[in-house]
Amino acid sequence: MMFKKILIANRAEIAVRVIRACQEMGICTVAVYSEVDSKAPHVQLADEAVLIGPPAPSESYLNIDKIIAAVRQTGAEAIHPGYGFLSENPEFARRCEAEGIVFIGPKSDVIAKMGNKVEAKKVMNSAGVPTVPGYNGDMGDLVKVAAECGKIGYPVIVKAAAGGGGKGMHVVETEADLALALETARREAKSAFGDDTVFIEKYLADTRHIEIQVLGDNQGNVLHLFERECSIQRRHQKVIEETPSPALTPKMREKMGLAGVMAAKAAGYTNAGTCEFMFAGGNFYFLEMNTRLQVEHAITEMTTGVDIVKWQIRIAAGEELTLSQSEITQRGHAIECRIYAEDPEKGFMPSTGTVHRFEAPSGMNVRHDSGIESGSVVTPYYDPMLAKLIVSGETRDDAIRKMDWALSNYLALGVATNLNFLKAIINHPEFKAGNLSTHFIERYFKDWNPSEGGPPAEVLIAAAIEEAVRKGVATAADVIDVAAHDKQSPWKTAGKWRVGG
Repeated sequence: MMFKKILIANRAEIAVRVIRACQEMGICTVAVYSEVDSKAPHVQLADEAVLIGPPAPSESYLNIDKIIAAVRQTGAEAIHPGYGFLSENPEFARRCEAEGIVFIGPKSDVIAKMGNKVEAKKVMNSAGVPTVPGYNGDMGDLVKVAAECGKIGYPVIVKAAAGGGGKGMHVVETEADLALALETARREAKSAFGDDTVFIEKYLADTRHIEIQVLGDNQGNVLHLFERECSIQRRHQKVIEETPSPALTPKMREKMGLAGVMAAKAAGYTNAGTCEFMFAGGNFYFLEMNTRLQVEHAITEMTTGVDIVKWQIRIAAGEELTLSQSEITQRGHAIECRIYAEDPEKGFMPSTGTVHRFEAPSGMNVRHDSGIESGSVVTPYYDPMLAKLIVSGETRDDAIRKMDWALSNYLALGVATNLNFLKAIINHPEFKAGNLSTHFIERYFKDWNPSEGGPPAEVLIAAAIEEAVRKGVATAADVIDVAAHDKQSPWKTAGKWRVGG
């Protein structure tokens, strides 16, 4: 039986996305929010909203007790965790199970198993899914570790078993660097994840990052929704994603899709998830499994027509997949750009402040997933991603041209953004040629000048004045009245003229 009320344990654009999916399904929604999010779009859009604490995530969006209390207060039957925060926290899923609340995602034991990269690799190896050569034995015996690295072949990479997002990761070029890399990775892993377990893999220097979207129901059916190319990354964080991947042949696409299904079945996976692979030299290797909805799920939805969020809800409610693998096809090409509030001129540091004006482009096959609007305040407490801009076209070239247009017509004033950076990437000759790798930004944008591209400052100033006059904010009479009270005002002798005629 379908749910009557769902609580969304998240914020920003993913909360808005889930709420809209629920509304289309006739399901009531509950938003939770921190004190700084009281006027956020997801709070205004939901049927009910519950304040769960101060801005700090540990006191609000990461506080399991407060979220469970909100469920009890509102009578919600299920929780959708979105992505980030508690979405891959096995303790949260376990608590929901114990409390009789449906967690819209996989079971807690699956989250725990796949959340540990060492355990996940063991599962994949047993299922015959190819993995990167590596070593996950005793890291305390440096001589033994060095010997294993010699067998693997340098360079190698040290990774945190419980990690992600590049934390606890260190490339080791020679044996002389091994001891320091192990010590540093352990320390970072302990600090970031509370677990200092690390392992070693062969470092693949020039690879693509390609992931397979899977869906699994509680009746044992598993299928894939093809791949997403996620190679454009900065500091191990995805920036631009697209589907289909320009690197895959139909035969390789089918092979990787089957591997994704095999991986999900081996893990006993249910609901929506993603198998991530490294692709190099015509071969692919399992990297990790994300036990949640991905930020970039929208490009898959645009090319397949499958609403992944709605299927998450249906599967959690006990429904069986009505789709078959042969029925799922892709049409066209989709690209997603992540719009961040960050300042390229200051090393991409997060930018905070009020978004005074926010306008997104619209049109045929243009989608905009956003959790902000004009007047929204961007705080330092949360991820700086403002929105996701998604477009699709009949071909990859069509999609690139449409994205270039969409970025050119995107407006977010009041905070610094990465819009010019995104435009520079999609217009780069190597991007247009499909020659991508996880080192693309490092290779081609190491010395990128943020001031390149975009209109001159004089154009922006003139446009701002024209806009003010057009809206009647500042007419000649207005400024002369002001000048009457300000002896130093330059408008005192300006005369009765106005910009724009």
